[in-house]
Amino acid sequence: MVQRSLQLLIFIAFTLTSFAQKLTAVEIYAINRPGVVMVKTVFSANVYVNKMKMDNKRFNQLLDSIQGLDINGAVFTAEQKLDIVLKEMNNNPNRFFKATLDYIKQEQEITSTGTGFFITADGYVATNCHLIDLGNAFIRRQFILTSFQSITEDNIKALEGSWATRFTEQQRSLLYTTYASVYSRLFSMVLNDLKKEVFVVYRSDKENMEPFSEKKQARIVVKGSPMPGKDIAVLKIDGDSSLPVLKIADEQLPEVGEQLYVFGYPGPATNNDFVSAESAIEPTLTTGIVSAIKKSVEGWPVIQMDASINHGSSGGPVCNDKGEVIGLTTFGSTVNSGGLAAGLNFAIPVTILNEYLDTANINPEIGLAAQSYAEGVAFFDREYYHKALKKFGVVKRLNKYYPGLESYIDRCEKNILKGQDKEAALFRYDLLGFSLLLVLIVLLYTFFKKRKQRAG
Repeated sequence: MVQRSLQLLIFIAFTLTSFAQKLTAVEIYAINRPGVVMVKTVFSANVYVNKMKMDNKRFNQLLDSIQGLDINGAVFTAEQKLDIVLKEMNNNPNRFFKATLDYIKQEQEITSTGTGFFITADGYVATNCHLIDLGNAFIRRQFILTSFQSITEDNIKALEGSWATRFTEQQRSLLYTTYASVYSRLFSMVLNDLKKEVFVVYRSDKENMEPFSEKKQARIVVKGSPMPGKDIAVLKIDGDSSLPVLKIADEQLPEVGEQLYVFGYPGPATNNDFVSAESAIEPTLTTGIVSAIKKSVEGWPVIQMDASINHGSSGGPVCNDKGEVIGLTTFGSTVNSGGLAAGLNFAIPVTILNEYLDTANINPEIGLAAQSYAEGVAFFDREYYHKALKKFGVVKRLNKYYPGLESYIDRCEKNILKGQDKEAALFRYDLLGFSLLLVLIVLLYTFFKKRKQRAG
């Protein structure tokens, strides 16, 4: 009985201290992954562009001059003649193309994708401001570029149809250059009806363990400004009250050399042509250490780290070895080529995030579902499957679509059937120990009784 009481005390102490202990990377991913979300900002607009027409008179003159080359004894293949036509059009685009008074209307959409994470069970999300607050000049440039690519592709297809040919990649590239020159000199592009919508995309699981994505429109609760400003934004989605939540660490800055775990949706992995679209909602986990604590140009601290990030990782949680969020991935270091320098990345500490949470009167806290799930994962990893099942049962009553829940329940039940539960093994050990103790007592009683009888 003493041993059984001791085991009970150990379990209580384990439950109370499990989140203050260091966790493995596997545990950190398992516990925090459900609360990591994808943030999408969708800009839509109507782009009006002047229609273009070709000067047929000058184009026919060009064709006649090429035909004249054959008369003079030069022999050109059809492809060589086409190359000559395209090069001449590229050299003198204003000679062959003219703007009209008619406009083409292009409905365009641009999507900016990044990362965020739930900070409350009822749908508050922390992320970076620059994901939802792109500058007007950048937006206009992106819309014009997208429209140009679409219109140019249509023009090239029209030329292929009218000329009954198929352009090579080199010829298509030359035509793109030609049209870029024409549009930049002769054509105007007008943006109308610009709209912005922000969405939070997160994973849920069906009871058959099949994952699916939830996409909900979000409203902006409070925000700072993109770097060099305090690049923080807090969003809110409605309709849920038991969402997965990440625990935010206290405001103390981490020490240089501490281990870090970074979640995000880096573009090269999320948008990889060889990775299925269904798995796009699975965040990437990278690891590293705190390389330095530095100051931004405006004087507040930033965390330098060597964990790998890329475009799309912005706004993702940076966690310590207890699984607590100590910052948000925000910016990297660029090299001369314009790309990101590997291993020289920065995060905004939670001290800055807390400023905005205080302003909006938001209290980040772990909900019962997230707390029970984390405790269940901790019990599972220590092979206490019955105790894990009880915790997962609490989660299921609160949120039956909690990511990863059904998989853990299934594995718990299978391991219990295999007799692998440590608690059951301890109970069997206790029962055996009690039986041996009882036998020993009986033997001692018999021994002393016989000895007493002999002495009498």
